[in-house]
Amino acid sequence: MKLAKLHGLGNDFLVAFGAEAGSASQSLSSLAQSACQRHTGIGADGVVFYQPTVGDAEADVSALIYNADGSRAEMSGNGTRCLAAYLIHSGGVPARSLRIRTVSGIKTFTLKERVGRAYIFESSLGSPIIDPAAIPVNLGSRNVPVIGFSLEVGSQVVPVTISSMGNPHCSTFWPDVTQAPVETLGPQLERHSCFPNRTNVEFIQVVDRHCIRVRFWERGVGRTLASGTGSAGAAVAAILNRFVESPVTVEVEQGNLVVQWQPPGELILTGPAEYICSVDFPDTTTS
Repeated sequence: MKLAKLHGLGNDFLVAFGAEAGSASQSLSSLAQSACQRHTGIGADGVVFYQPTVGDAEADVSALIYNADGSRAEMSGNGTRCLAAYLIHSGGVPARSLRIRTVSGIKTFTLKERVGRAYIFESSLGSPIIDPAAIPVNLGSRNVPVIGFSLEVGSQVVPVTISSMGNPHCSTFWPDVTQAPVETLGPQLERHSCFPNRTNVEFIQVVDRHCIRVRFWERGVGRTLASGTGSAGAAVAAILNRFVESPVTVEVEQGNLVVQWQPPGELILTGPAEYICSVDFPDTTTS
């Protein structure tokens, strides 16, 4: 089957036409695991399987997103942006605006600029979810939203701010993200017992009133160079804590994204996706 590889500031994804991969969730999970392997596959943080919608007046395509470990993701900001870039790059859609149906709802992508193989989109990701029951997170706290909650993690207590962009996010703040314990605390928070569906984790440094610097530990992937919903979750957390004001520039390791959000409205994320290549990959799950 044919797989296209794209990346959003180093957060890389494979894009596949769902009909070529079959429809069984187990086969899609296995295919994602094998294709995402860095040494024996193509290598990526996740796979986006898409299908054109038929008789759906609200969306142009639908997408199923799988993490590198084969688990399902409700939403991926960079993954869906990579899908939008691929469809425009390949001529799959003629419009500059694209509506993608995900498990967490319809997201709209508007092409703002194209430079070579890079496509910059403004994406409407909906309103952040801050109700603990809807995220979901079980803290035994009635505080809504969850801001600066003292969470016990092993022998330490970590202040966390929790939200969802259709997928759960646990945000933490640090004086210097280059010194933050991403590799050790990230997996502990991802699998903390209070998150029934696990969580994505952000390590955030406030630079100024309109800028944050973020490092990511992603559920089902591990450390990544960037994250679209993670950048959104980090900006939401910084705004809720009143550390910053919208718009917020999110500095990641290979560039910047911009988040606009005025509570309780819709969040707008602007960032790039770049086409790398397309390859034929053997789908051993159907053989």
